[in-house]
Amino acid sequence: MLYREDQRAGKKLSILGFGLMRLPRNIGGFDRARGEELINAAVEGGINYFDTAYSYPGNEEFLGTVQEKYGLRDKINIASKLPLIICRSPRDFDKFFSRELVNLRTNRIDYYLLHMITGFSQWQKLKEWGIENWLLEKKRSGLIGQAGFSFHGARDDFLQVLKDWDWDFCQIQYNYSDENFQAGITGLKAAHERGIPVIIMEPLLGGRLVSGLPRRVREIFAASGKDLSPAGWGLKWVWDHPEATLLLSGMSSRAQLEENLAVAETSPPGCLSPRDREVFSRVKQAFNEAYRIRCTGCNYCMPCPQNVNIPACFSAYNYSYAINRAEGIKQYTMSIGISGRPGTASLCVACGRCEKHCPQGLPIIDSLVQVKKRLEFPGYGLVLRGVRFWTGNRQPPAAGEGMNNPPPQDG
Repeated sequence: MLYREDQRAGKKLSILGFGLMRLPRNIGGFDRARGEELINAAVEGGINYFDTAYSYPGNEEFLGTVQEKYGLRDKINIASKLPLIICRSPRDFDKFFSRELVNLRTNRIDYYLLHMITGFSQWQKLKEWGIENWLLEKKRSGLIGQAGFSFHGARDDFLQVLKDWDWDFCQIQYNYSDENFQAGITGLKAAHERGIPVIIMEPLLGGRLVSGLPRRVREIFAASGKDLSPAGWGLKWVWDHPEATLLLSGMSSRAQLEENLAVAETSPPGCLSPRDREVFSRVKQAFNEAYRIRCTGCNYCMPCPQNVNIPACFSAYNYSYAINRAEGIKQYTMSIGISGRPGTASLCVACGRCEKHCPQGLPIIDSLVQVKKRLEFPGYGLVLRGVRFWTGNRQPPAAGEGMNNPPPQDG
């Protein structure tokens, strides 16, 4: 196993972290025998970072039981998360945190995240609720080691949140299929420049960069002559980045674990050869050929007077064809729909300012109409307002008003 240093904590973390949300299950819940085997094998393989959350039903309890049963606590770093989606007042911070300590059968959580920050306005509300002092008190008492946040929102919101507090670490989605999704490459480099460790989630897009790849991409990987599966290619692409501290893989079988461990052994920063980079150049070209709108993401069309996030709209639309429509809608909603200032296509008033600045000469106005038709299903506006309410992206609450109510969550 290779390790990268978290200088803020003075720790070496395995470059492969175990995302426990996808532990093997059976009809009755978790497959306890297989789950225990996986966690123990991961520790034996050198993995020392295990990610769970209160919002993953039964997940913390499972890890807590296993680490206690096999005496693993001092061999691993436990990462868990404050469930913001069900926090109704500042009092809930302690309520849920205390339950997590019991669930995990521990007296400390090494890496603690604010779960699912989606916009700067949400962070501002948490500050009004006293989250900064709460985190600092937990750190002083030793109940929390490192304080961070996981992010699901637009890049500019991420940069604002990142700069607004002295974070110990952060967690973002990042993979080769779209370097500019959510925080993206800009956010990754910004965090690294501030000396903030970055945990990468969804390096394989929840498995869709394995089983849901366009046919042409699969052919390119197969023709490379390299003994790597699509999963191996995707993981090495992330590990090639020196700015990425570690990535989380949601392993649910011994075969997946063993493959990931083998790939991790040969993946220091800069692990991609010139030939490997050429493979990814062709892969990205294949993705681009599957795209319907040939936007390069140059951002010359921005800012839009109506706050339409034009490049992000086009990225999600293209994703809906390259991967599938559901994934496109998810990207559209998570990256620009639920931020403090939504940037959806339906906000366009056809003023034409953007088209005057587009170096590609794209018919932006007509294209935004197509984005709306494909990604904003009937009732989308109502759903979006509900999700924004649930995730805290609205005006500060009146005294006693709940922060949100729990929506479905993808982890």
